[in-house]
Amino acid sequence: MILFPAIDLKDGQCVRLKLGDMEQVTVFNDDPAAQAIAFEDAGFEWLHLVDLNGAFEGRPVNAGAVEAILDAVDIPAQLGGGIRDMKTIEGWLERGIRRVILGTVAVRDPDLVRQACRAFPGQVAIGIDARGGRVAVEGWAETSELTAIDLARRFEDAGAAAIIYTDIDRDGVLKGLNIPATLELARAVSIPVIASGGLASMDDIRRLLEPDCAILEGAISGRALYDGRIDWQEALALINSAREKG
Repeated sequence: MILFPAIDLKDGQCVRLKLGDMEQVTVFNDDPAAQAIAFEDAGFEWLHLVDLNGAFEGRPVNAGAVEAILDAVDIPAQLGGGIRDMKTIEGWLERGIRRVILGTVAVRDPDLVRQACRAFPGQVAIGIDARGGRVAVEGWAETSELTAIDLARRFEDAGAAAIIYTDIDRDGVLKGLNIPATLELARAVSIPVIASGGLASMDDIRRLLEPDCAILEGAISGRALYDGRIDWQEALALINSAREKG
């Protein structure tokens, strides 16, 4: 199980939103690169980056902050938000992003996702963000008629590296992960699934280490890491101990 610390970028700052609302924002660090260094120094293996402005505008907006993070750390980073065409995908991968996350475009232009998966094996993840079980797009501003499982199954044979499943109704409000829905999705497809949205406490970390969650690649945490609800060192120690036990 990999614990991905989230660095959500808005106007060049490291923030967290509540329920995906750009008006309900908390700034946690005005130096995202420094935050990335802190996560790396703590022992995290990956970073999860989101260009929030980009997700709404459909193009990269916080490129400067992302590049500063890439220059500052050695651990791999995955990035979502505003990645809607092959030129942008190629550009981010060339700049050092290990894995791009395609969300809105997975609904709007599935052929592009398939093309990207073929061109960059192991470097393309699909972001599936759901509200009430239905897939949301355009920075969560719109909800489609597709269910998360329906969308995931469309890419079963595409070669995607992972699916990042976010329950919007829990994102940023510390209600705990939606484990049942996440496991249902993970069992429905062969693509590795990463849980996101609502991870709130050490109890969530312990839950993720139970046998039925072994199917998951990992989970993303944001607010709970920043406000101290999750002790970084304790969480990583639990995860490492579980790995050693095999």
